[in-house]
Amino acid sequence: MRSNDRGQRGLGARLVRRPRAIAALVAGLLLIIGAGAGLAWASQTGRPAAVAGKVRHVPVPQGFKAAAPSPAPAPVAPPVSLTIPAIGVQTTLINLGLASDGTLQVPSSTTVAGWYTGSPRPGAVGAAVIAGHVDSYAGPAVFFRLRQLQPGQLVYVRRADGSLAVFRVTAVAQYAKAQFPTASVYGPVPDAELRLITCGGTFDPQTGHYLSNVIVSAVLDAGGTS
Repeated sequence: MRSNDRGQRGLGARLVRRPRAIAALVAGLLLIIGAGAGLAWASQTGRPAAVAGKVRHVPVPQGFKAAAPSPAPAPVAPPVSLTIPAIGVQTTLINLGLASDGTLQVPSSTTVAGWYTGSPRPGAVGAAVIAGHVDSYAGPAVFFRLRQLQPGQLVYVRRADGSLAVFRVTAVAQYAKAQFPTASVYGPVPDAELRLITCGGTFDPQTGHYLSNVIVSAVLDAGGTS
């Protein structure tokens, strides 16, 4: 996901469309903006960002860890921040809705990630979706190192009530935009899960877009304290 900090013109190609009906989502009929693209941004410079330096140290958040949702769970508080110590991410979370064309909104800043409000709140049953830029013309963005995550590493989502939803990474995958796995990202799941999404793969200087998406999947690591 590439951003143009000099204006909205660079945000013309947007995030994955959400389903207009559950049946369409499960059937995999959801259309992706552009040529089946998941997350795609234009670039003003027409070149990928330079490689970032050493991963900054981010302390593990402290607090009570969210428990697994019960069969009749109470509503959970909305997310307010995201911490991923393994890749040096510590960011507030903004809300992302839908644009007028039915595509997912994108963060207006490269320094923050956003929670898609059409997905479950992190820690509730279902797959919560958080998206962020990979870079901009100015350099690496909040999810620049997302592809470096490894299964077993932890992702922390702080919620408005102070609780932590702690997720354990289960998979890190890259998909060509034409093969974006819409149903597995947005479709129903029986437990509390998390999807982190950004752009990745080869950068096409002709179009100013990345050709793939990086998707991190994680499940709630419930119980105890963090």
